[in-house]
Amino acid sequence: MLLLLALGIGTLAGCGTWLLLRERSFDTVLGLTLLSYAVNLFIFAMGRVKPQAVPIMEPGKTPSLATLADPLPQALVLTAIVISFAMTAVLLVIALRTQAHTGSDHVDGEEPRP
Repeated sequence: MLLLLALGIGTLAGCGTWLLLRERSFDTVLGLTLLSYAVNLFIFAMGRVKPQAVPIMEPGKTPSLATLADPLPQALVLTAIVISFAMTAVLLVIALRTQAHTGSDHVDGEEPRP
């Protein structure tokens, strides 16, 4: 399970980096989005993935710390999701405005000459 999670995080980070280095602004926005997904999964994985860990304690029971889920990575990921959504929205608006102003989707604002 942990190997699959690590491979997924690495794949997302690799694809995000590859898209970030492209010369189109839409590809750059997609690359940043994939990188933010990879970072979110990495933060979540740092909280130790525990199978059958309860997120909420039942009243009257005092479970051991080994059977409880850690709420801090979940809170950090939730905050990071909100921030990355806002960042993606701002980047899309900037990319659309730049494309409307320059008439090109190229990062430099002009198409390369053959």
